[in-house]
Amino acid sequence: MIERYTLPEMGSIWTEENRLRKWLQIEVLACEAQAQLGLIPQEALRQIQEKADFDLDRVREIESITHHDVIAFLTAVAEKVGDASKYIHMGMTSSDVLDTALALQMREAADLLLKRLAKLQEILAAKAREYKFTLMIGRSHGIHAAPATFGLKMAL
Repeated sequence: MIERYTLPEMGSIWTEENRLRKWLQIEVLACEAQAQLGLIPQEALRQIQEKADFDLDRVREIESITHHDVIAFLTAVAEKVGDASKYIHMGMTSSDVLDTALALQMREAADLLLKRLAKLQEILAAKAREYKFTLMIGRSHGIHAAPATFGLKMAL
């Protein structure tokens, strides 16, 4: 039986929630790297790791005032983290976060597509074996040609 592809699986990659989750992941990883370099105190890093989160509705509310998506996001995260939030986004630009998050989303989408293509390849290989002796009319430039097999068509 063929496994059906559902849009929500791909669609969930491109939701606002997932995009902001990627932003949060990037911000926390950047803080971890800066803590390793001694630029962020370990206690502040622990607070960031434990408390960093956001509420999507709150981000939207702040953005309606600031008209800046990243500032709204960082403000909402800062409300959850507290004083240690002063280290979040340190030395970064909005583009650092946006571009990296987009790359992560594209990788997720590509991984999903590759998984589906592998499944399609399995199905076509099975059909090629199943129909390897099933004769059919060959086609060449829109007209009949030498006989072929349907299995060969599936293999190609």
